[in-house]
Amino acid sequence: MGSKTIAKIQSEGYDALVNALGPEDAIRFIRSFDPGSGDYTQDRKKYLKKMTVKQIGKEILELQKSL
Repeated sequence: MGSKTIAKIQSEGYDALVNALGPEDAIRFIRSFDPGSGDYTQDRKKYLKKMTVKQIGKEILELQKSL
């Protein structure tokens, strides 16, 4: 199975939204999307730079316990 183009993935995604929500609610959902601001990649690198994988895993487990 070959990889899909971004255009194909977007087309299938829009079709799935319309099928699941109907045209009006699909449009409302798309319009509600907010990409946010800032540079997540740089922020993540800065935050995780000093953490080991073990520390990250421990923090995830602690967060899950608190939910």
